[in-house]
Formats: sequence, structure tokens, C-alpha cells
Amino acid sequence: MTQLLLAVIYLAFISLGLPDALLGSAWPVMYPQFDVPISYAGIVSMIVSAGTIVSSLASDRLTRRLGAGLVTVLSVAATALALFSFSLSHRFWMLCLWAVPYGLGAGSIDAALNNYAALHYESRHMSWLHCCWGIGATLGPYIMGYALTGGLGWNSGYRIISILQLALTVVVAVSLPLWKRRPREAEEQGQTRELSLGQILRIPGAPQIMLCFFCYCAIEQTAGLWASSYLTLHRGVDPQAAAGYASMFFLGITLGRGVSGFVTMKLNDNQMILLGCGILAAGVAAMALPLGSAAALLGFILIGLGCAPVYPCIIHSTPAHFGAENSQAMIGVQMASAYVGTCLMPPLFGLIARNISVALLPWYLLALLALMSAMYRLLLKKQAA
Repeated sequence: MTQLLLAVIYLAFISLGLPDALLGSAWPVMYPQFDVPISYAGIVSMIVSAGTIVSSLASDRLTRRLGAGLVTVLSVAATALALFSFSLSHRFWMLCLWAVPYGLGAGSIDAALNNYAALHYESRHMSWLHCCWGIGATLGPYIMGYALTGGLGWNSGYRIISILQLALTVVVAVSLPLWKRRPREAEEQGQTRELSLGQILRIPGAPQIMLCFFCYCAIEQTAGLWASSYLTLHRGVDPQAAAGYASMFFLGITLGRGVSGFVTMKLNDNQMILLGCGILAAGVAAMALPLGSAAALLGFILIGLGCAPVYPCIIHSTPAHFGAENSQAMIGVQMASAYVGTCLMPPLFGLIARNISVALLPWYLLALLALMSAMYRLLLKKQAA
């Protein structure tokens, strides 16, 4: 039963990734139809992120009352409804409206599943689970690219993903009895009390790890959202081809997390995170060098490979850094911090792209990477003191 539940969680992580890159891959085609500036992608992204912040902060309370399984079912169902509604939208305000349930669903499932996996499974499983997220994030742009090149339109791309999400909702709903059969010792590891935000912030290292999550998700979401636009507007790549090329970023994350699962058998979480930061720096350098679109594509792949171990290893190390009794609350605020990053930083770069140049993308990513690396090293010093 434990292995069957693990397989269901793998599918749930795929569902988490499926919609994540859709907006970025389709936006070069969408924004002229909606008659809005290119920077308005940041508005939709900001609304989604705001919803995830709210639901992440509430995830501790929701999970304690409903259980991780039911929270997962409701969350995937909410995203399926939102994506289907996206496909029917013909005004920009409609996209903004349906971004709300998508964000609320995404935050709850993210915090609940990540805490469940951090408490119950080894680091390699966390990496492979997030590899499944990468599979979903990679498939999303491919499906959208197929819809665009096949003349079906971006609406069909969203509709196909919504149907896949609905199917995954049914699978997770059928598995609900398995979520109630956790081992007793795993139950005893769970959080025994609710923590306020003030109490969490007073835990040593909490502000630093929150900033790490802020910067990491700002890097990941900014790169994913603006990859197609960067390739199209700065490197001169055809929009339809750019949608497919942008998926290389998520392919790098996916392959990297698959490999990371094996590497974690030799390196600990802290070593994996620092390794990822080094690969990220190499990817940003490849983007910044004036070597043409091929080098930029390689840079996106390297950035994806660098991102691969960072997120899952930070989450998996949360019980070790802050105690299993605090892990659900800590992961909730970590997710919220991450989504503050996704809420603010991609639209901020949209303003930069609109008013200055989209060519500044690698330098923007480099600044975020420098802050993330500094905060994580400070966290390690505090934990060692």
C-alpha cells in the first residue's frame, strides 16, 4: 500500500507541473489577441502567486483538518476548473478572474505534498517527486507548442491540460483510503501545534530560508515565464519554435532531478544545494555571452539543471533544520515566501523588458542567484553556531 500511495504522489507532482509553463510558452501568441502589452503576463502571474501565498499560509490549518489526501484532491480539481476556464476566456479580465482559483489550488497542494514527502520519504524520493513535477512542466509547453503549430490555438492547449488535470483528480480521489493508512511512527512525526507567523520568524534561520525560497522561485519563474519572449524578441527566434525551445529549461530541471535522486545517495542536502547554485551560475553566464541563440538555449538548459537539486533538497532538509514538529508550518511559510518571489519578480522583469530591454534577463537572474547563495550560506552558519 505504501508503494501504491507513493505512485499516486508521483502522479500528483506531475499534475503540479503541467500548467506551470503554459502562460510563458503561449504568451507571445496570446497578448496580441487580448490587445494588451507584453508585460501583462506579469499581472496574470502575480494574481496566481497571490492566491498561492494565501493558500500556503493556510495550508497548515487545512491539512490538519482535512488531511493531505483530501487537500490534494480539492486542489487539483480547482486547477482543472481554472485551466478549462482559461481556454474559454476571450477578455484579459477573464484570465485574471480564473487565475484566482488556480493560485489557491496550487499553494495548498504544494505545501501539503512537500511536507508529507519530507517527513515520510528519503531525499532521493523528494528529488524524483520533483522530477515528476518537471515532467509535467516539460509536457505543458510541448502540448501548447503542438496546439499552436497544429493550428488549434492556445485555447486548445489549455483545454487539453485541463482534461489531464481532471483525470489526475479522479486518480487521487480513488486513492484517498491509502492516505489514512500511514505508519504510526510517521503520524508521530507530524506537527503537534500550530505556529503563528511571528513564532515562525523567531526560529533561528527562518528568515534566511524564506529569502532563499523567495529568490529561488523568482529565478525559476522568471526564467520560465520570459524564456520564449527572450528568445523571440532578443535572439530572433520564431514564436512557435521559441515555445518549444523554452521547454528546454524545464527539461533541464526534469533530467537534473532524475539524476539528483541518485547523487543524493552520495552527497547530503546542503552539498546538493551548493552544487546547484554553481551550475545555475554557469547557465546565466552562457545566456549573457554574445554567442547567439544556441548559447542562450544551452544557458536555459544549464539554469534548469542548476535549479534541479535546490528546491527539493531545501524542502527535504526542513525537518532536519527546524524540527519535524515545525515542518508543516515552516514549509507553509517557505511556500508563501516562494510565491511572493513569483508574484513580484517576474512582473518586475516585465516592466524592465518593456521599458529598457528583455536582453537584461541574464543579469536579473544573476542578482537573484547571488542573494540566494548568500542567504543559504548564512543559514548554514546559524545552524552550525
